Amino acid sequence: MTLPPVEANPYPWPFDHNWSQSDTALLVIDMQIDFLKPNGFCDQMGLDVSLTSAAVEPTRTVLARMRGLGFTIIHTREGHRRDLADLNDNKRWRAARMGAEIGRPGPCGLVLTRGERGWDMVPELCPLDGETIVDKPGKGGFYATDLELLMQRKGIRNLVFAGVTSDCCVHTTMTNANDKGYECLLLADCSAALDRRNHAMIEAITAKRGGQFGAVAHSSALLAALG
Repeated sequence: MTLPPVEANPYPWPFDHNWSQSDTALLVIDMQIDFLKPNGFCDQMGLDVSLTSAAVEPTRTVLARMRGLGFTIIHTREGHRRDLADLNDNKRWRAARMGAEIGRPGPCGLVLTRGERGWDMVPELCPLDGETIVDKPGKGGFYATDLELLMQRKGIRNLVFAGVTSDCCVHTTMTNANDKGYECLLLADCSAALDRRNHAMIEAITAKRGGQFGAVAHSSALLAALG
C-alpha cells in the first residue's frame, strides 16, 4: 500500500511520493551504550551524552509504529574486533587523545569493542529477533559491511534515518546512501549530535539546495503519514 508523503523540508518526502512497507526501511544508526549512556565511549571523552540520549524516546515511538506496520528495520552497531585488526591507527590515536582509547578497559568493558557491554544497544531500542543488525568498523554503514546487499535483496529504495551521531555516522551513511540512489529522510528528533550546533548544521546540510542529501522531518510528520 502506497502511503501519503511526509511533510518535510525542503519537499514532501519521498520525492516521487512513492513509498510503502515493501520498499522502505527504518535505519537505526549506532544506538549503543557507548554513545548514549554514562561511562560509555563518549562519556569517557567528556562529551554530553544527554544530548544523544534525548533521541531515544522519539526513536522508540517510531520504531514501535514501523514495526507494527511491517516495515524493514535495520540496526547498525559500531565496534571493533577484539584483536583490533580492523582498527585504523589514526582512529585509535584520536580516541586515545580524547581519553577513551579504543580497546582498552573501561567502565563498560573494552572500549568500542564487539561483545562488550558498551558496544551493545541501549535496552530501550534492542533489536527484535529477526531484525537485521549490521556490525561496522567505521563511521559509514556501507563501509566493510553487507548493508547494501541486504537492502537490495529486500527491494529497499527509501531510507528513514534515526540514530547517532547525526554529524558523524548518520551523516556519513546518509551521504553514501544518497550517492547510491536511495531516497533519504532524516528524522530530526530521532537523531542527535554531541553538540547542538552540529546537529542543526546537519539538518541544514541535508536539506540545502533543494534537498542535496534528502529531506528532514520531525517524527510527528512521519507518524501522521503512517496514520
